[in-house]
Amino acid sequence: MTKRILLMIGEHDFEVELNDTDAANAIWLAAPFEARTNAWGEEIYFEVPADAGLENGRKVLEPGEVAYWPQGKALCIFYGPTPVSKDGRPEAISDVTPIGRLIGTRDASRTWAIA
Repeated sequence: MTKRILLMIGEHDFEVELNDTDAANAIWLAAPFEARTNAWGEEIYFEVPADAGLENGRKVLEPGEVAYWPQGKALCIFYGPTPVSKDGRPEAISDVTPIGRLIGTRDASRTWAIA
């Protein structure tokens, strides 16, 4: 069974399809929750009430990927370059666990259209 969560950020809703990592499962089990969002370049991140270790860690992601950052116990939504990006692709400050991706497509205005 595919697990999906709905993120409501401001006036926008984003659906995330979760993968089968322990971090994704911990976030699934912690929902629902509220958090204050932060932005870092074209990344939105916020603390989540889940604790998981690093799995399949990497720093460079694709636009639309969602990851868990163990050091900050945070969910990170990558949609474009961050201040440490070297080639225009999203890059985390340190290794993150990819936990899923946004459902939908990105339009020319760099926003996500939910399918």
